[in-house]
Amino acid sequence: MRRVVVTGIGLLSPVGNSIDESWTNLMEGRSGIGPITLFDTERFESKFAGEVRGFDPTHFMEAKRVKEMGRFAQLAIGAGVLAWNDSGLGTLSDAERDRVGCIIGVGLGGIDFIETNTKNLLEKGPHRVSPYFIPGTIANMAAGQLAIRLGLRGPNFCTTSACSSGAHAIGESMHTILRGDADVVVAGGAEAAVTMLGISGFNALKALSRRNDDPKAASRPWDKKRDGFVMGEGSAVLVLEEFERARARGARIYAELVGYGASDDAFHITNPPQASEGAQRAMHAALKNARLSADQIGYVNAHATSTPAGDVQEALGIRRVFGAHADKLMVSSTKSMTGHLLGAAGSLEAAIVSLALHRGEVPPTINLDEPDEGCDLDFVPHIGRSVALDYTMTNAFGFGGVNTSLIFKKI
Repeated sequence: MRRVVVTGIGLLSPVGNSIDESWTNLMEGRSGIGPITLFDTERFESKFAGEVRGFDPTHFMEAKRVKEMGRFAQLAIGAGVLAWNDSGLGTLSDAERDRVGCIIGVGLGGIDFIETNTKNLLEKGPHRVSPYFIPGTIANMAAGQLAIRLGLRGPNFCTTSACSSGAHAIGESMHTILRGDADVVVAGGAEAAVTMLGISGFNALKALSRRNDDPKAASRPWDKKRDGFVMGEGSAVLVLEEFERARARGARIYAELVGYGASDDAFHITNPPQASEGAQRAMHAALKNARLSADQIGYVNAHATSTPAGDVQEALGIRRVFGAHADKLMVSSTKSMTGHLLGAAGSLEAAIVSLALHRGEVPPTINLDEPDEGCDLDFVPHIGRSVALDYTMTNAFGFGGVNTSLIFKKI
């Protein structure tokens, strides 16, 4: 039976632009949230976000190509190149490249391109709309452009399922390898919605925190004083590889991907049902897929975004899935430091739980000063822990009621 392992990781996020930088900041509880620099926020209700600082797309592609794509695709190429280099796969033969896929989840796509070209259309006319507008906007161009950059000729597509997009991409990549349709898949998520339209839209939904006087304390999952999530941007990409292939070339292996579960609430486009019943089904499905009992999981990186309803219902759902073991389970939300990367959230957190297994450490939930009623799990408050783990789980939920759970194993 084929097995799937993680042999490369590339991270571009609010907490760092490399594995080591990101992990150090996460374990030390350093927030990547700050005032928005990408546009003037004077008229906006929320003036802060988690930005990828110091990102230069020309480090990963020719300067002339930057104008062809939205920031989300630029970030995907950056994280994808970092992951590829980290994997040690190097230059492949044509036959090998035919067996390498690329699946990248994106929630919103080139919202920055939409803003710029709409402004040009209204102010200067249709002749000033960029010839790159369409390819620079559509979500599947993250996978398409990354495949061109790395020469990957296997299955290539985009998963778009709101904030589950990146996790769905990793789960579907797992099945692509298990089916034998590819031997390697470059998989992950990318998002760049820290734009005027993106922030305005989520503010209109009353979804974002307005703690403008203290941005670093604004993302506070499970805390009584949470007032909404904090937008983040970035990309996280994993190189998933068939185990025997990876072992034959002496690859460094971070973790094995052993479980994938997906479901839908069929309840409401934004609010979860009682005790996140749909998410429970995704967690149960991942456990069944991995052939594990709940008490074998040591750590869950929760979806917990710092919203009033979502955090409590997920905590209740985890307690119901894990039963008596829930009191021994470590559960943290690294969104307290990174903010919510939307379509890239699930892939970033998949990378985090893989690194947790590999490094024997669990990152904390910061800003959790007073847990809300019903939030009574071990949320690893404030300080990370050094602890040996055998299995980890990560959850990702999205608008439309979509739910995804992934399980990784130490190897």
